[in-house]
Amino acid sequence: MKVKTILVSQPEPKVENSPYFELQQKHKVKIDFRPFIHVEGVSAKEVRAQKIDLNNFTAIILTSKNSVDHFFRVAEEMRYKIPEDLKYFCQSEAVAFYLQKYVVYRKRKIYVGQKDFADMSALIKKYKDEKFLLPASDQLNADAPQVLNNLKVNWTEGTFYKTVMSDLSDLADVYYDVLAFFSPTGIKSLFKNFPSFEQNNTRIAVFGSTTQKEALDHGLRVDIMAPSPEAPSMTMALEKYIVKANKEEKGK
Repeated sequence: MKVKTILVSQPEPKVENSPYFELQQKHKVKIDFRPFIHVEGVSAKEVRAQKIDLNNFTAIILTSKNSVDHFFRVAEEMRYKIPEDLKYFCQSEAVAFYLQKYVVYRKRKIYVGQKDFADMSALIKKYKDEKFLLPASDQLNADAPQVLNNLKVNWTEGTFYKTVMSDLSDLADVYYDVLAFFSPTGIKSLFKNFPSFEQNNTRIAVFGSTTQKEALDHGLRVDIMAPSPEAPSMTMALEKYIVKANKEEKGK
């Protein structure tokens, strides 16, 4: 069946040259964006209830832009004056670059990993005597605690923000040819909002094996999978499928 409409379960890209917009123009498909999940901050009171005192830490591990935003938000709510010698360990260059929103680079000690959490191992090991705080969401990836425990460093995990399912009730009577998901929580949100959802002719696109597993566990048929050697991104996987599906439909 031909693909004419796609719903991407993420916020609309802010950049003009997004591959989604190129995909839309090139293949004359309509692409809408709607986050199925969103992030909500945890209050300073709730952070304190986790027995976290920011004064006890000499280094912060930042894994995402959300972790940056919510660390500084909680620090402000706690009236914590951030010391100039506090060390920042950023999972990627994108996170380190975003950190400039809050700190002056040349005055701070900032250490940057490549991409994955494990890439920071050598950096953290070099400063193994620091007291590390990992401000994270309530859905922290298992690899982070594993890496830090293996390094035998003094570290504490704090839940500074939560992943919450969005209200999608206004989409009840809206149909899309393809629904694109990027996390297991996105799939859970679909079924929380629409418990009697039936896939029928809707194609499901998923990013990552954990999202794929969640989809299959909910009885969904996964039609489009990313990343793959041929399609390392969601847009590439969608394009590959659209070309094939629309060509077959045209040939009928």
